[in-house]
Amino acid sequence: MEKALKDLGCNDSELSILITGDEEIHKLNMGYLKRDKPTNVLSFPMNAGDQVVNTGMLGDIVISADTAKREAFEMGITLRERACELLVHGLLHLMGYDHEISEKEEKRMQREEKRLLAVIMEE
Repeated sequence: MEKALKDLGCNDSELSILITGDEEIHKLNMGYLKRDKPTNVLSFPMNAGDQVVNTGMLGDIVISADTAKREAFEMGITLRERACELLVHGLLHLMGYDHEISEKEEKRMQREEKRLLAVIMEE
């Protein structure tokens, strides 16, 4: 994630990453988004809404290892690859991207995900 943050110009920024299971992410998804199911990734930006807090902390990314593992198997990729995809997805949400706004925004986010994944996966 250090490479992705640097690429996005967030050299001095921090983020919190929590890897948990379906049970815990289900509780978070219900509590914050009123969605009664587990999900693969949630993002909680530090600078949400009208209140800007300039602490260098971008926010929190929460990933369900249970869901990530199932999705990796279904997609025919490694758990590491799926975890990287979910981390990038969550990071972009922290940066203000939102694929649920419109199809145009979804495509823009997908392009940026693909680009950032190439950055972080290169050796």
